[in-house]
Amino acid sequence: MSLSTTSKRMFSAKPFILFSIILLVKSYLAWLVIFGNVLNWKMLTTEMPFIWIVFCLIEWFATKRKLAIYLWVNLLITALFFAALMYYKYYGVIVTYHALDQVNQVTAVSNSVFSLMDPYYLFIFTDILVIGYVLLRGKKMPNWKSLSAKKENRSIILAFFVFSIVVCSFNIWPNRASMNEIKKAEDMGILNYELYTIFAKDKSELIDMKDITQGAIEQLKGNKIVDNPEYFGAAKGKNVIIIQLESFQNFLINLSLDGKEVTPVMNQLVKDNLYFPNFYQQVGQGNTSDAEFIVNTSLYIPPNGAASGEYAKKALPSLPKLMKQQGYDTATFHTNVVEFWNRGELYKALGFDKYYDKSFFGDEDTVFFGASDDVLYKKTATELERMQQTGVPFYSHIISMTAHHPFTIPEDKYRMTLPDRYEGTFVGDYIRSQNYADYELGLFIEDLKNKGIWQNSLVVIYGDHLGLPIYSLDNDDKKLMAEIYGREYGYSDMINIPLIFAYEGIKEPAVFEQIGGQVDLLPTIANLSGVSMDHQLHFGQDLFNQSYNILPQRYYLPSGSFVSQKTLFMPGSGFEDGTQYSLAGEEVNDLGVTEAEYTRALRLLNLSDSFVKQLPDHE
Repeated sequence: MSLSTTSKRMFSAKPFILFSIILLVKSYLAWLVIFGNVLNWKMLTTEMPFIWIVFCLIEWFATKRKLAIYLWVNLLITALFFAALMYYKYYGVIVTYHALDQVNQVTAVSNSVFSLMDPYYLFIFTDILVIGYVLLRGKKMPNWKSLSAKKENRSIILAFFVFSIVVCSFNIWPNRASMNEIKKAEDMGILNYELYTIFAKDKSELIDMKDITQGAIEQLKGNKIVDNPEYFGAAKGKNVIIIQLESFQNFLINLSLDGKEVTPVMNQLVKDNLYFPNFYQQVGQGNTSDAEFIVNTSLYIPPNGAASGEYAKKALPSLPKLMKQQGYDTATFHTNVVEFWNRGELYKALGFDKYYDKSFFGDEDTVFFGASDDVLYKKTATELERMQQTGVPFYSHIISMTAHHPFTIPEDKYRMTLPDRYEGTFVGDYIRSQNYADYELGLFIEDLKNKGIWQNSLVVIYGDHLGLPIYSLDNDDKKLMAEIYGREYGYSDMINIPLIFAYEGIKEPAVFEQIGGQVDLLPTIANLSGVSMDHQLHFGQDLFNQSYNILPQRYYLPSGSFVSQKTLFMPGSGFEDGTQYSLAGEEVNDLGVTEAEYTRALRLLNLSDSFVKQLPDHE
């Protein structure tokens, strides 16, 4: 027998070596997608020691079923790497065990999940198919099983085990305090990071309720007391209608492709009303449901999980409850089932009088997982007319949905012809779906006007969250976004959504350049409605009467990120190695962000978390 043949046999007989090589290749694929590292040997010292610890345990304890255990471990780690890269493509963060709460949502958004998958991702499962075939068909498998069942030298395995434990410890321990989850996962290794998140305790301490006051919040936010606020009571006594537009980003406003307006209805609303172009999302894992929570509470989302899951049992101070105190009826409209994202419990916590879901809107003209915006708006307008006829003012929150990721709406809903360079692209599909959403919004507004509702209402329109994550775009999409912006598409562009206030009696349309976030909507609506916020804790501010703002961000951006004045700040391990981006999208060396602002942003989040956790449960 030749030396090469003997070497091949020895190699094939040692699953420790074979599966180490297999998982090294899979680690490389995950790192390539998540960290963008084409060749980085750091993963050898981060991912492989964790894998070797598991393999050493197999070698130490397994005998008869050793090969089967290797195969199962390979499958589990493969699934974890695959979940990590797919989750990153959607959220831009590293998946953790907290995402298990979302498992029941995955089937509902399966189109979105599959749309993010590049074909080469499937290579991560190639070895499983090959080995599975060999196991079923291979004639020499009994021989391989018997050879691989042999125990390795225990002294060598013990030495390798201890070495791997030491290396993993050195990867995890020094990087525990890092704020940026992506950097933390890169420095620790993805597998070490997953283990760390399971056992790491929340280091933030609950702040005593007596220390959580509106004065403390205003001081952290740098707000000034205004004796005679502008726009106070400008829409007093009017109905309040909030329209939450699915995935609608601000760059769509006044966008034309080859001379054709994409969102003519929104463009006209901007011209005729009060418009805030520097307005930013603050949602997290719950996406649309998080936007519903923030807008209706003026509280920040939880550090992990969706607000509709984490906070739904609490007796939340809210806009519906505030308006009910003023004699308003309250209702919310969404075409999906109310169980999706635990909305039924969330609506109880928020205090809505009534919700309308799929049981009301039916299966007519279904797109993705609910009735289309056409059905939503027509049936909602009819119900709002009925509510207005009672003579009691109402507050209604309307959630649009057709322009939902992955934005592949049916052809019968196309309202525009895309330029050839946009056809078949993610960006093109997004723009076409938003053009449809804009068209249906226009019909809804005309319907409200014809029914006499628009003239007697304060209408608030905003986007719920981003539609085009930077990390989901391929090269062609990035080129199209650069064409639209006239520069590279940036992180601050990604989270920028529009905000419009419309009501009869606006003295003069205006564009307000100050920054704002979804947390600011409740106090701003209260100001326009002439309702005092003196007895309701809130973390937002009235956008018409404050010039400075600080907007803590979570989930889509690393922990510790915030928007302030002209800057988006994203931390590294901490403040010192953080990155500043102008709100125009460019990375810059210094835009005047201070460590004090960074500390204040974190303190605001801690205050909000502490406040909600100590609230009593609702009945």
